[in-house]
Amino acid sequence: MHSIFSGCALAALLLAAAWADHQLSSPNADFAFALYKSLNAKTSAGQNVFYSPLGVSTLLSMISTGARGKTHSQLLSSLGFGALNQTQVNEAYKHLLDILGHGRGNFQLDVGNVAAFRSGFNPLEKFLTDIKHFYTSEIFTVNLNNPTKAAAEINRFVTNKTRDKVKDVVKDLDPDTVMVLINYAYFKGMWKNPFDCSFTQKTDFHLDKTNQVEVDMMMRAGSYKTYWDRENKTTVVMLPYEGKTSMMIVLPEEDKMEEVEGSINKDSIRHWRNSLYMNYVTLYLPKFSISADAVLESTLREMGITNAFEDKADFSGVSEELKLKISKVSHQAALSVTEMGTEAAAVSTKEWMYFSASPSIKINRPFLVFILESSTGSILFMGKINNPPALPEAQICEEEFTPFPDT
Repeated sequence: MHSIFSGCALAALLLAAAWADHQLSSPNADFAFALYKSLNAKTSAGQNVFYSPLGVSTLLSMISTGARGKTHSQLLSSLGFGALNQTQVNEAYKHLLDILGHGRGNFQLDVGNVAAFRSGFNPLEKFLTDIKHFYTSEIFTVNLNNPTKAAAEINRFVTNKTRDKVKDVVKDLDPDTVMVLINYAYFKGMWKNPFDCSFTQKTDFHLDKTNQVEVDMMMRAGSYKTYWDRENKTTVVMLPYEGKTSMMIVLPEEDKMEEVEGSINKDSIRHWRNSLYMNYVTLYLPKFSISADAVLESTLREMGITNAFEDKADFSGVSEELKLKISKVSHQAALSVTEMGTEAAAVSTKEWMYFSASPSIKINRPFLVFILESSTGSILFMGKINNPPALPEAQICEEEFTPFPDT
């Protein structure tokens, strides 16, 4: 039995707002929260959780184009696509990726896939055509007889696509591997209302009742869409970025994180978005950079995808000559939050701030974060920040803004 290695490499260097649903947004949101609950349960207390549900679902949907029988039905059912056939799924993803790929100006979003095949392995032409056409997959061959060299070649490709933010997504390759499938997503943007570096100060972030760490706390007074959800014991604030993306921060009351996590779902996001209203507040937000990685086999098995990992897997839509199964599904994601919203980007203007009468929102304890794309209703990235690691000292706030290339 030969194996397929699957990986997701995601980098978010940030991130407003009217909610619009794409055909896939509802099932993808259900998948996102099911994935969160499984990943969170496997994460040690106090550790951060961060991933791209869109990246994982895109990768699995691409894999499903080559699956048949029960292997195929398990993939689509677990993704929430049970009512759709493969052609409908493929066409929906093509439409979604086309929309997401049209970023210009002060933000950049690259979502794509790569398929690396062992030299001498010849997948079915229809599989190659489908993943190229519907999933914008780039295809190349590597010498998998030399796993170390092949992994390095694949990692260079992904590192380049994610602007050096995700590295070593392929750490080891099984000698029987014939194909490596990887999804990558890279987002770079600028806050619509940047923070002023001169107001950033060292302060405590409370990990729990007794422990805290020192963070660089950004501060800005201004108009933000906010919502104090008394019933669900949480505060919600939306931070818009240039373009059609935004960051939603969900701050549970002290000791209420588990309660909020237990009930949160796609309807919660919709309720909060519909309940937000513009309010003048003083916002305190830690400046940080995190990366997270996970091996997803046990998580996906719990969600009903089992055959794909076993000898009875049916990937006859990839090859009719070799029996294939998935050996590993891995995922990496990275997030950086700074005053300007990007690495090495800034604006030359500054704002006067008035603090006297504005209520304050202090993100100084564990919180949930969602990076949302408004034109499709997609959750691009999501997670829980229990402990916001500081950025490297080299990543300081600059005084000049370098425009993004128009790609």
